[in-house]
Amino acid sequence: MCSVISRVKPCHRALAVSLRLRTNTDSPSYAATQSRRFSPGVSSGVEPLRVASRSYSSRTAMTEGLLFRQLLELESKTYTYLLADTATKEAVLIDPVLETIDRDLKLIGELGLNLKVAVNTHCHADHITSTGLMKKRLVGLKSAISKYSGASADILLSEGDKIPFGKHCLTVRDTPGHTDGCMTLVMEDQSMAFTGDTLLIRGCGRTDFQQGCAKRLYHSVHQKIFTLPDQCLIYPAHDYLGQTVSTVGEERKFNPRLTKSIEQFVDIMNNLNLPKPAKIDISVPANLVCGLHEV
Repeated sequence: MCSVISRVKPCHRALAVSLRLRTNTDSPSYAATQSRRFSPGVSSGVEPLRVASRSYSSRTAMTEGLLFRQLLELESKTYTYLLADTATKEAVLIDPVLETIDRDLKLIGELGLNLKVAVNTHCHADHITSTGLMKKRLVGLKSAISKYSGASADILLSEGDKIPFGKHCLTVRDTPGHTDGCMTLVMEDQSMAFTGDTLLIRGCGRTDFQQGCAKRLYHSVHQKIFTLPDQCLIYPAHDYLGQTVSTVGEERKFNPRLTKSIEQFVDIMNNLNLPKPAKIDISVPANLVCGLHEV
């Protein structure tokens, strides 16, 4: 059984991709090819490629009794993840976005879920979280974020903490580097890892603002993510090229930044010369107070 977290602190057009996991890691819909360009980091300033709309994708469940949905907010290319126990209907929402709160709540209602926790993988700079507003619309919902983020939330998380929902749980791994408060959430059977902006598909989050540190990010990925099983599915907080999922094995082998030595990696990150995220000046202050600043 997963232990319940005890540390509780008082405090548009969007595309839904419906996924069922499959164990066949050789599937072309699962594997990313080497020729894909990697994301140059959060808010790269490069116009994303336009991909054909895909509203539904079915996959065989890898974790028994788990309902899983991957949802996309189109402007910031942020992925929101909904996970639920199919028996108890208890659910967790990862990285919800303010602009898609109605979509998310509608889906949760349609599926008859009891959303217990809305958690952010870090204090985002490119969008405002919907956790604060969502708490006003769902009685009993708790917000959660890393204790090292400097943000307010009902639950402040750190290494080894568990977020239970039904018979399932997510375990926290602290993975700072993009920000001090970045964390990766790992399913109890290590079949999936939600890496936030720490590890992207063939890329990683930038390290030139918000306490960013290239060396810390490199160590976080190699010590906390690349130590997971090769077949563990990687679900990032963003993708700008239409990619939806990778694996630990793929990223360890093909990631064009994190396959380099730490010295080479630091040099790459120090010379990205990316523009400042367009919404950073409003997103960060809002996200420090659960997304409720001037909402």
